[in-house]
Amino acid sequence: VQLQASGGGLVQAGGSLRLSCAASGRTFSSYAMGWFRQAPGKEREFVAAISRGGGYTLYADSAKGRFTISRDNAKNTVSLQMNSLKPEDTAVYYCAANPRSNYGSTLRSEGDYAYWGQGTLVTVSS
Repeated sequence: VQLQASGGGLVQAGGSLRLSCAASGRTFSSYAMGWFRQAPGKEREFVAAISRGGGYTLYADSAKGRFTISRDNAKNTVSLQMNSLKPEDTAVYYCAANPRSNYGSTLRSEGDYAYWGQGTLVTVSS
């Protein structure tokens, strides 16, 4: 599956952005999907994940209450709605497809994600 992330940009602290990830292929619903991010000078970290059917979601503590992950299997898309953005949310955001796990803490593991998008830059100014 090929993934194309979009929706990044420059936003002031407290603002909102909606990231989208479009997937090619007919097997999108076979993958749990995740969003990760990598800030300058830091390692890539887990942000949020959603199960194949969309009924289960998992968030990093930093994202809880501010970010919402969703998916539309009919349109082969997964989205990340980000509200109340903070300067520390500045990062390149990546969407990824997970063919192995579908629930639980293993969704946080980068190693379970087989396909990655190219990343979209989010910059939050103070």
